Amino acid sequence: MTQSKSFAFRAEFILLALLLFIIEFVRGAFLVSFLPVYGVNELGFSKTIIGVAVSVHYVVDTTVKLFAGYFLDRFSMKLVVIVGLITSLVGLVLLYSPTQEWILILASALFGVGITPLWLVCLTRVTEDKRAQQMGALYTVWLVGLGSGPVVINLFIDRGFLLTYWILVGLWAICTLLAFFMPKLEGSSIPKTLPMRKQVELLWQRLRKMKLMLPGMILQTAAAGMLLPILPNFASHALGLSYTEYSYVLTAGGAMTVLLLVPMGKLSDRFGKKWFLVLGFGGFSLGLLGLTFSTSLIASILLAAFIGLSYSAVLPAWNALLAGHVPKEQQGMGWGLFSSIEGIGVVIGPVIGGWLAQQFSDTLTIGISSLILGGIAIFYLVLSTSFYQEEKPNNTMKRDHANE
Repeated sequence: MTQSKSFAFRAEFILLALLLFIIEFVRGAFLVSFLPVYGVNELGFSKTIIGVAVSVHYVVDTTVKLFAGYFLDRFSMKLVVIVGLITSLVGLVLLYSPTQEWILILASALFGVGITPLWLVCLTRVTEDKRAQQMGALYTVWLVGLGSGPVVINLFIDRGFLLTYWILVGLWAICTLLAFFMPKLEGSSIPKTLPMRKQVELLWQRLRKMKLMLPGMILQTAAAGMLLPILPNFASHALGLSYTEYSYVLTAGGAMTVLLLVPMGKLSDRFGKKWFLVLGFGGFSLGLLGLTFSTSLIASILLAAFIGLSYSAVLPAWNALLAGHVPKEQQGMGWGLFSSIEGIGVVIGPVIGGWLAQQFSDTLTIGISSLILGGIAIFYLVLSTSFYQEEKPNNTMKRDHANE
């Protein structure tokens, strides 16, 4: 790569990272902190309806992943991203004081349209020679945005819902405008004449080979998704924290994750993925269970930091395991499909979590999520070593295309 091309790529990568940060900041702030409190306390909707709205958001997000991957492989990535962001902005505007449940759900669905395309673009722009470095940078930006959103926005929630809402809308509008400065990125190098049916067949073959990963892909995101509709109210009612103190707890978990993400990734590369998944999910489970017994702000902060430590162990190992199964010739569709499978858990998790909290309690919901994560740790513990070996690349696509 020449010096001029290298500079252009760095500028492009920085812009994509900035857009990713704003998108995840707003999504994290809205779904984790703003909507559960605003929807229940200000609009008067039940926790179940809030859970449904969050799940519908992820249903749309998951569905878009499939189609976005296909379009990103064939059309202007810039156009796909901009159309998605504008659609999401419409959804955010509709979320201003909806008077009926169906409006809330529709707006949440529209909000889910614009998030996936940019994330998939970021993944497809990672270069082979600096894959670990760039993936680490992207996931750090993603985590910082997703984690700082709820933390920062809680400080504004204490000052009023209206101010908080317009801050989120304004940030998304800025992000949409910045997207117009994206370069006209081309799709992947996949042969444009390869039929859609053939691509689906190739991806289906890959899924059959990685079938042991599927339960974990769904259950781990479902367990996390169960927490989305309830965490702010759990922090307020069960732990007795103000929204500002809740921000301190989130900061502790997020900061620990970001600080240890790269070191944990290096250790995982050196010592293997298995024990980082086992200990990571096990620690996540114990940390959540501990929160249900927390009686002070300090204890909650320490437990959140421990959960962040556990998550920093899981994330690099899991994504390295998943990346080994993404076909190089189908980066857009491959990441889109695998992200969609993970998204199934995020779709069903908030509905289950909202219903459990409505029927029983927030504490029971967190306890069940903890048990699921503990079960996943045991699942990864008993799997054979061959499960953790990277899928070897093959030339199936090239042979099939040559025979067309």
